[in-house]
Amino acid sequence: MIEIKSENELELISEAGKIVKLILEELKYAARPGVTTADLGRKAAEIIKKSHARSAFLGYRGFPGVICTSLNEQVVHGIPGDTVLSSGDILSIDVGIEKNGYYADSALTIPVGDKVSQKACSLVEVTEKALYLGIEKAIEGNRLFDISNAIQKFAESHGYGVVRGFVGHGIGKNLHEDPEVPNFGKQGAGPRLKSGMVLAIEPMINEGGYEVEILSDGWTAVTKDRLLSAHFEHTVAVTDGKARILT
Repeated sequence: MIEIKSENELELISEAGKIVKLILEELKYAARPGVTTADLGRKAAEIIKKSHARSAFLGYRGFPGVICTSLNEQVVHGIPGDTVLSSGDILSIDVGIEKNGYYADSALTIPVGDKVSQKACSLVEVTEKALYLGIEKAIEGNRLFDISNAIQKFAESHGYGVVRGFVGHGIGKNLHEDPEVPNFGKQGAGPRLKSGMVLAIEPMINEGGYEVEILSDGWTAVTKDRLLSAHFEHTVAVTDGKARILT
């Protein structure tokens, strides 16, 4: 069942979202050549602690990281560790936190250093644009897959693969709630959107094919063809006008 959040609940999710936004802003500037992904995880943990919040990911189904750090061909769920960032990498950072019983979740992909290829930059730009095209469809009266279709059409028009194996989701009192929010689908299909629904919309777009596989750590998803992948996400409230971004 898709829950409709009250205005008070939206404010609580927004409060969590402000912390997520702060963490991503700090990590965006901290992600420099020579820094490890574990360094980024520690910095995120410090901010979460100071904010009297809790990582939504640490311990979730056994996940060992405070955040997800996915590098180059890694799609999602990369575990912070001793991997050293190099100029030319692209890094996806996914942050989720819980505060006062409500969750918020957001992600971005950033170029590392000054040697990032044009093809990598283009993938990042298209994925971010696809997110905002999806968000534009998150208004009362539309169908859920209107979001999905907007993302898919834009990404595929640039020759990219839209990941099928992972999707967005509802969010609120739980990190993952109904409905699933695919990044592919037929326009006009799916449940009717209503004001107060809260969705984590998160296109995961591959440079090549859409297929992914999981590495031996049991978590890190990579592109099957080992080409690049990018990931952007916002927690969004459906309204009867312009969608409200909560992160």
